[in-house]
Amino acid sequence: MAELHTGVGRQRGACPAPHPRRIATLSVHTSPLHQPGTGDAGGMNVYILEVARRLAEANVEVEIFTRATSGDLPPMVETSPGVHVRHVTAGPLEGLTKEELPAQLCAFTAGVLRAEASRPPGHYDLIHSHYWLSGQVGWLAKDRWGVPLVHTAHTLAKVKNAQLAAGDRPEPKARVIGEEQVVAEADRLVANTAVEARDLIARYDAEPARVAVVEPGVDLDRFRPAPGDGDRVSVEARRRLGLPAAGYVVAFVGRIQPLKAPDVLIRAVAALRAHDPVLADEVTVVICGGPSGSGLDRPTALMELAATLGVADRVRFLPPQTGDDLPALYRAADLVAVPSYNESFGLVALEAQACGTPVVAAAVGGLVTAVRDQVSGVLVDGHDPVDWAGTLGRLLPDRHRRAELGRGAARHARNFSWQRTASGLLAVYGEAIAAHRARLASELADCPAMSRSW
Repeated sequence: MAELHTGVGRQRGACPAPHPRRIATLSVHTSPLHQPGTGDAGGMNVYILEVARRLAEANVEVEIFTRATSGDLPPMVETSPGVHVRHVTAGPLEGLTKEELPAQLCAFTAGVLRAEASRPPGHYDLIHSHYWLSGQVGWLAKDRWGVPLVHTAHTLAKVKNAQLAAGDRPEPKARVIGEEQVVAEADRLVANTAVEARDLIARYDAEPARVAVVEPGVDLDRFRPAPGDGDRVSVEARRRLGLPAAGYVVAFVGRIQPLKAPDVLIRAVAALRAHDPVLADEVTVVICGGPSGSGLDRPTALMELAATLGVADRVRFLPPQTGDDLPALYRAADLVAVPSYNESFGLVALEAQACGTPVVAAAVGGLVTAVRDQVSGVLVDGHDPVDWAGTLGRLLPDRHRRAELGRGAARHARNFSWQRTASGLLAVYGEAIAAHRARLASELADCPAMSRSW
């Protein structure tokens, strides 16, 4: 396989890549202003907003287009200097499922094109679309505006369908076709990890030269170990969240849906109780998040599962946490569990590690990059609750090992930052713009009549 671009740095002696002035970021199905952990809001929302802020700090204006879901929303919101979120009216002013959104792509595209038409010609230097629905819009806009399209998939249907949780619905054929079209049309494809890059190439026939790996980051100022805490677990954080001061806390943070597999953690506690009831009675499992996707079909399914397995007394449910409460939850936990069937990266794992909390994660997708096995956490092969119970049963009583992993987690997380991500994206943007201009120059050279008209 051809060598992949890393999205950071350039060869010594190479000409400087063009620096974009303004970019249009497309996020059709979810707004970066939505609370992560609710509906379809998750790591992608965090990614878009955090990257936009860092790009603005690098003197790149960012305008984020997303679908309006309420009549109370203003047409434009400035989230920080240089970053604006534009709410595009496309369909009813209410939340729609991702399955309902393709019918509104024409309306959304019209709104995006009209917004650009109200600007001076050449207002945007580049389009960056997120998720395949946005890629469809970006594909049309790039041809209309004559600018390059950079696309980040975040999740891929073919990968998800190959790793479905039991009882989960496969992604529809229409999405698979839509992704194939976007992959073929995008000037550059940004993958979160080398694993995702290989999937784009092997499963979607992406040209390796157009695939760049730019890893996501974490806000290292917000997510950090508790200062001056001799014992890594923050007792103050537990008090703040109403969690037991004594015993062990294992936290799951994310949207509640089969893909994220919080049921694996509950089943693991039940398996632990069968094997070591004394230890299991010291464990509190915290499920923090709201129903999403196919999890909306049975929003109380996890509560019912815990009751059926006889571990309802060991499970606490919390709504998605905002502000300082989310890092407090990470600091309150002895371990954070990420048992997903697939993750393009796994921002929760990175946030937890930045707080000095070891992560137990499934060895899938981007999690093998986000978690350094046996250094910042432990990767588990598969989703067998007995295997997960064994890992929890070994780590929880071993305070020395958890402390060692906690230190490794904080060190590992420091390798990632949103500034680093933004720098990598700027390199990709510059390459896309340079290649686009070179192609236009070549076309003009091949067509003298057109060249004279310019």
